[in-house]
Amino acid sequence: MTTLTVKGMKCQHCAGSVQKGLEGLEGISNVQVDIATGTVNFDGSADTKHIREVIEQAGFTLVSP
Repeated sequence: MTTLTVKGMKCQHCAGSVQKGLEGLEGISNVQVDIATGTVNFDGSADTKHIREVIEQAGFTLVSP
């Protein structure tokens, strides 16, 4: 499982946007977003560039990796 820190998520709608975007990437599954900790967990892998693009398109900032 991969864990990323995402800045700016404040509500379930925010979490849903990030989750839906990441689930659309090939190679990623079981996406879990925790707005309380600002983290996203998922199985699998994808290019970091694509992950960053999805998160930024949803209006948030990828803090790690």
